[in-house]
Amino acid sequence: MKPITSESLFDLKNVSQPLAYGDRLFYLETRTDKEKNSYLTSVWSLHKKTRERVEWISEEMNPSQLEISPNKKWLSFISAAEEKKPQVYIMPLEGGGATPLTKEKEGVSTYEWTSNGASIFYQTFLKPEEENRKEEAESEKFKPKTITKLQYKMDGQGITDVEKTYQVKKLDVASKKDAVILEKDRPFKLQYVSKDESFLLYVDKLNPDDEWVYGASVYEYDIATEESQLVTKDIPKGSFSFEAVNESETFFLFTGNDFSHAFVTLNKVFGWDRKERTFEELSEEDKHVGDVIIGDFQQKTNGFPLVWLTDDTFVYPVTEEGKLKLYKGDTQGNSEQVFDKAVHLTDGALIEDETFVITYSDLTTPSVLATLDINSGQLEIIYDPNKSFSREHAYAEIEEFWYKGADDWDIQGWYVAPADNKKDHPAILYIHGGPQVCYGETFFHEMQQLASEGYGVIMLNPRGGNGYGQAFVASILGDYGNKDYEDLMLGTDYVLDKHPEIDKERVFVAGGSYGGFMTNWIVGHTDRFKSAVTQRCISNWISFYGTSDVGAFFVEFQLEKEIRDAQALWEMSPLAYTHYVKTPLLVIHGEEDLRCPQEQGEQMYTAMKKQGVDTKMVLYPKSSHGLSRAGLPHLRLHRMNEITSWFKKYE
Repeated sequence: MKPITSESLFDLKNVSQPLAYGDRLFYLETRTDKEKNSYLTSVWSLHKKTRERVEWISEEMNPSQLEISPNKKWLSFISAAEEKKPQVYIMPLEGGGATPLTKEKEGVSTYEWTSNGASIFYQTFLKPEEENRKEEAESEKFKPKTITKLQYKMDGQGITDVEKTYQVKKLDVASKKDAVILEKDRPFKLQYVSKDESFLLYVDKLNPDDEWVYGASVYEYDIATEESQLVTKDIPKGSFSFEAVNESETFFLFTGNDFSHAFVTLNKVFGWDRKERTFEELSEEDKHVGDVIIGDFQQKTNGFPLVWLTDDTFVYPVTEEGKLKLYKGDTQGNSEQVFDKAVHLTDGALIEDETFVITYSDLTTPSVLATLDINSGQLEIIYDPNKSFSREHAYAEIEEFWYKGADDWDIQGWYVAPADNKKDHPAILYIHGGPQVCYGETFFHEMQQLASEGYGVIMLNPRGGNGYGQAFVASILGDYGNKDYEDLMLGTDYVLDKHPEIDKERVFVAGGSYGGFMTNWIVGHTDRFKSAVTQRCISNWISFYGTSDVGAFFVEFQLEKEIRDAQALWEMSPLAYTHYVKTPLLVIHGEEDLRCPQEQGEQMYTAMKKQGVDTKMVLYPKSSHGLSRAGLPHLRLHRMNEITSWFKKYE
């Protein structure tokens, strides 16, 4: 059997966004192309009975946001292939080529079909005419940027504090005539168009006039009167998003929370009775609704949706103990668990009754298309794009376990055994980001690659992560680097004790984002690790406050400190302890990371130089915070090889 390498990234495929239409199931198939250094997507159909596969849209179109029009006439998607800017395309389901439906100068970000399939509502934006003229002039390419807003940038997007007009427009499919329905001077997101087209639902800031009010929620916009009202006014600080409406359009489902624990408040399902104007919580207590399981492989997945089964019952996903479970709820607030298996559901759509077409992953399954009957719990794979690859390659064995962390709390983890699993092999404690996410039962290409290189990988979900209740995820608010640090050290001890084949003198540590913060913290508090890799890290909470795209809010809500609490912030900063560091440290950072800005890694690197510790810094161009998951493929490979080389240097 062949080992899984960094280059295996180019051999693996993932499937997503499944849809059902008659006897056919449509889905996206995405692969990583080495020559083009990009991710390429095509659209396929699979016949439910014969399993015949047919390609509908080629990789040249690289489609996303796949939909079937309500009148079952069109397959629609967004593509930037021909028009340079992303546009909505339609393709006849009875045969024929794809043609652009929109031709917006700045492109289309999202769209919604009307109930009869005759029109679409979509979003675009306009730049001022003088701005367009300026951009055409060569001398204006390097013009100054004037900033006036608190939130003026966003990771993956860059500077956002520029003058634009954001619009929702309606376009008639037959005539191609369009009309502006709603516009604002700030970004907002269209989420729903009513069946009679009398109102829209959209997401906007909770208080556009107060920059220090964090969060957004759903507004109802009356198209005739041009008036908006906050749907979630009964929970004034809450953040919510529309998810689904029943067939009779009387009851709407939302996910969100009351912000009682700020960023780490568990999301719940809420029901809105539009006629009675009531807004009430419906989901299971102390469980997080939605998917917060992390991996590095899936592309263009939407996550398993909330889906109505009847006019008063629905299915919703919950992240729980490293799995994505499904619950059945109703409009009266009753819930029962209907699916619990060691898999990561990544997308889904209802076929009929209580049968879904889904995509999923698990620890040794990169991505498959399957059907799921939630009545019987039967899960049947109907297409595996990596069947040949899996037949020829060896996946690492992964063991799930529980151990006692600080204060005797139960903590979950996984151990990825190296391919040869020989005596005295090295191991890596690999710390996830967030921290309010979690490792789980999903495929992780990098962990498989490290196992093929001969490393065991320790993956732990310390307190602060999600999937274990509100108290667990909120326990490190204002207390980073304390009990979470103990959880990680106790988990490492547990794995070393349970696996005596690990060489205790060759244990390494790595992590990204929060995991980068914790890696920096660890090397300043213990010398037990042979060497370390800190990625997209945080080293100094004081400078982070003013330079991160979420810094001011994160520091105040997560650390429960303000900038005037500089001494307390410094004491929580890894940089304050670098004079204790003896562990060789590799610093990896994206040059366009606005979540954990490059200066955070640079400060750690300079401190290591001052300390005389062996160090190296690798900066990646055109790379935001998500480099390891969705960055340029050749840079992802370079990053993985840099990490492996750094560890091998200290074996």
